[in-house]
Amino acid sequence: MFDKSIKAYEEAKAVIPGGVDSPVRAFKSVGGTPPFIDKGEGAYLFDIDGNRYLDFVQSWGPLIFGHCDSDIENAVMQTVKKGLSFGAPSVLETQLASEIVEMYDHIDKVRFVSSGTEATMSAIRLARGVTGKTDIIKFEGCYHGHSDSLLVQAGSGLATFGTPSSPGVPADLTKHTIVCEYNNIENLRKCFEDSNDIACIIIEPIAGNMGFLPATAEFLKECRELCDKNNSLLILDEVMTGFRVSLTGAHGVIDIKGDIITFGKVIGAGMPVGAFASSKEIMSHLSPEGAVYQAGTLSGNPVAMAAGLVSLKKLKANPAVYSELNRKAKKLVEGLKEIANRNSIGFQATTIGSMFGFFFADKQPTNFKEVSAFCDFDRFAKFHHEMIKKGFYFACSQYEAGFISTVMTDEMIDECLTAADEIMKNL
Repeated sequence: MFDKSIKAYEEAKAVIPGGVDSPVRAFKSVGGTPPFIDKGEGAYLFDIDGNRYLDFVQSWGPLIFGHCDSDIENAVMQTVKKGLSFGAPSVLETQLASEIVEMYDHIDKVRFVSSGTEATMSAIRLARGVTGKTDIIKFEGCYHGHSDSLLVQAGSGLATFGTPSSPGVPADLTKHTIVCEYNNIENLRKCFEDSNDIACIIIEPIAGNMGFLPATAEFLKECRELCDKNNSLLILDEVMTGFRVSLTGAHGVIDIKGDIITFGKVIGAGMPVGAFASSKEIMSHLSPEGAVYQAGTLSGNPVAMAAGLVSLKKLKANPAVYSELNRKAKKLVEGLKEIANRNSIGFQATTIGSMFGFFFADKQPTNFKEVSAFCDFDRFAKFHHEMIKKGFYFACSQYEAGFISTVMTDEMIDECLTAADEIMKNL
């Protein structure tokens, strides 16, 4: 069933570290061999062995309309015919930026980059430049990319305190990163008591890298008030949730405004892209207007801009799509929870918009430590392995969120639940 993927994995390991270009793809958390994908089509992935999977990963979020959406595909193909990259401005950048700005009443300007990591790294540099301060606060389990100063207490298992989470990152580059416990107001207040040099808080308002965990409204309100009180900036990392959970991201479902918002994934509809956005006052500090430097040859490349522009216009034309996506996400996780309950299996699940997450746990975690303490990772690995064999592709770690696409039908979800029912009887 997986013979070609097994062979491809061995060949990849000979020339690529670990056989993959992003660590989670190696299936270390769940075991087995990762399927090597040949193509995507609608709601499905097809591997090189010919196996078909209902895809709940959707390239880790950006494919709201599934694989090979004809409108996005046509826009990409037409743009490719004009050139892949210019290293010079095009009107597509202005058009996509205008679409984003129009949807947010507190955003005036957008700077495009090529990845979420680049977006968060640049947003922090901008916050430091604006405030003249050095320290930053991040939260255990929130992942903001692999830039040096953020690889402290990163999610997906890279957990340490006060020291780098990866060899190759000097301690001097992380000493200004203060780590706080997610959803812990007292801990957050103490961080501000311990430092009067905090440039910013960076947070996933809806975390997707320690499992799917929303911050509480009270916690986000405290983040906002402490930043205002201490002349610090609040950065909302919406690389994963921006335009995914609502047309205005977390702002649309939780009453919170960030001083800087970072985007990625969805605004490129599957193409490599990221962005950070803010008020004109804050963005005026950015080069070439101001002194805070940031640059990138592929930033705002026309192919990614064309893909994102079509995707956002489709969402804007039919905002009701979010309620339908959320209905399907709830159908999935509520069905899984009912099956787990019938089999006396601890199971917790959350959905917002088109995102969902679940834990094999007796209690709902609220932060990274609780995810690690409460969750049955062996049971998740067995579930994942058996679902793959039956043709259902979930994120290969209990630390990751899942995603619904518009091309998923109720019948597809019913098929998934039927398979899960059979598997959970033996978990």
